[in-house]
Amino acid sequence: MSEVTIIGVDLAKQVFQVHGARADGSVAFRKKLSRAQFMPFLAKHPQCTIAMEACATAHGWGREIGQLGHEVKLIPPQYVKAYVKRQKNDKADAEAITEAASRPTMRFVEVKTVEQQSRAMLFRSRKMFIGQRTQSINALRGHLAEYGVIGPKSKAGLKKLIAALDAENNGLPNLVCGTARMYLEHIDTLSTKISDLTKQLESVSKSSGTVRRLKTMPGVGLQTALAIEAFAPDMSCFKRGRDFAAWLGLVPLQRSTGGKDRLGKISKMGQKDIRSLLITGAMSVITAATRFGVRKGSWLAKMLDRKPKMLVAITLANRMARAIWAMLTKQENYRNPEAMA
Repeated sequence: MSEVTIIGVDLAKQVFQVHGARADGSVAFRKKLSRAQFMPFLAKHPQCTIAMEACATAHGWGREIGQLGHEVKLIPPQYVKAYVKRQKNDKADAEAITEAASRPTMRFVEVKTVEQQSRAMLFRSRKMFIGQRTQSINALRGHLAEYGVIGPKSKAGLKKLIAALDAENNGLPNLVCGTARMYLEHIDTLSTKISDLTKQLESVSKSSGTVRRLKTMPGVGLQTALAIEAFAPDMSCFKRGRDFAAWLGLVPLQRSTGGKDRLGKISKMGQKDIRSLLITGAMSVITAATRFGVRKGSWLAKMLDRKPKMLVAITLANRMARAIWAMLTKQENYRNPEAMA
């Protein structure tokens, strides 16, 4: 047991498969442990590297295992897949995790703190409720459209549907009116929850210096700043801003071969929440520049003259990601490069 340097763990709800390997890569043990046996086993084991896939419950286990003195390494599941030999099972997965963790060029995921996961839950819950509200509104519009009640896709459209239901001679069956009012009650409940979660996010942002710093950049609002703080790892793990932009998936997808560079659309191989919010924020900057004008000769003006707006938005989002890396590593607020020039 003292010779074991890496233990690969295939996580599950109740049964955990562990694979111990020595420094030379040889197998030391293979064990199947229950949930109750897992932590006592690691507590008795000498300190070593514990490797797991960065999947559900991995960050919680990583924090608990780290308190025992072990070094925790989380690996993206797509990087482990290449090391699975033939058939997929728990033993093969645990062995593949151990093998992947022993590679010197392997990339790992930072273990999230309790605060990060708490804010991530708040952010994702609000996003889920917004999706459910949109789904409910669209369902109500679709049902009432069958009876000739048409409402546009907006809050004003919902008001029009409510007015049609409240009308005395609307010509709708009582069963339809009753069901539609159930939809409206559900939509009101979701709106109240969204409002409460938004207030919680705003209160969290007031106590966070990182959020206040990020909001100084044009195109970065409350949601984007909170998403970066909740989902992004410590910026010190990236050597440069381009690495952070690549981590977000804001770089071209490569299909290069034979010394020929073949670049396609953006890879989208990173954190989708931050990426989509940065692109949305970049589009808002472009919209404002189009409406109020932009300085002639600037980078943005030249790009808008030659390229489509969506392409310019993605390029601007890439630049924003690199600037965010610089802001957080240097602990500085946003400085307009054109103004500094």
